[in-house]
Amino acid sequence: MRIQPIVEGHGEVEAVPVLLRRLRDGVGAFGLDVGKPIRKRRWELVQEDSLRKTVRLALLQPDCCAILILFDSDDDCPKELAAVVEGWAREEARETPCEVVMAHREYEAWFLATIESLRGKNGILLDAISHPEPETPRGAKEALEERMHPGSSYSEAADQAPLTAAFDMAITFARCRSFRRMTNAFGALVSGAGFQLANWPPQDWLRGRV
Repeated sequence: MRIQPIVEGHGEVEAVPVLLRRLRDGVGAFGLDVGKPIRKRRWELVQEDSLRKTVRLALLQPDCCAILILFDSDDDCPKELAAVVEGWAREEARETPCEVVMAHREYEAWFLATIESLRGKNGILLDAISHPEPETPRGAKEALEERMHPGSSYSEAADQAPLTAAFDMAITFARCRSFRRMTNAFGALVSGAGFQLANWPPQDWLRGRV
């Protein structure tokens, strides 16, 4: 059984399976695997015909038992746009569980929320400080570069997956509404795929909310 991700960026093709496996291990759904993400351009994910076609492609992937669509909100309202896209996707997926998550404003905001946990990794400064409002800045990648060694540049292809493997998910859960949405969506997919959930999200994550 596999969750089939649909993503927007090149970096997410490598990073999202890492994220989903970390969440899977946290919930204890060890019989659940993650399919290789299907990458589409953003306009293809927010246009009905192309989105429906992509969902049909996801359903054809081996052992697909659930679908996650993840992309950045950029300047759009994630609550409003995600609801529209999710309506199309769920109608096309029918009985297969399907969730849409929009990282607000960019996936990298989740790193900005807990940069202390990433110090010393992939060029992150040893004294880097988390952004006080990580989902506020337009240009999270640039904000991340400001917390890297001078002359370093952030590369989605090189850096997104390793940072995904290391960031503190509990702190990000506390500080980022869109990551809480990601966590809850994952729980819904796992439950919809037939796995029993206990204490999800983890109780220590809930206690740490700020």
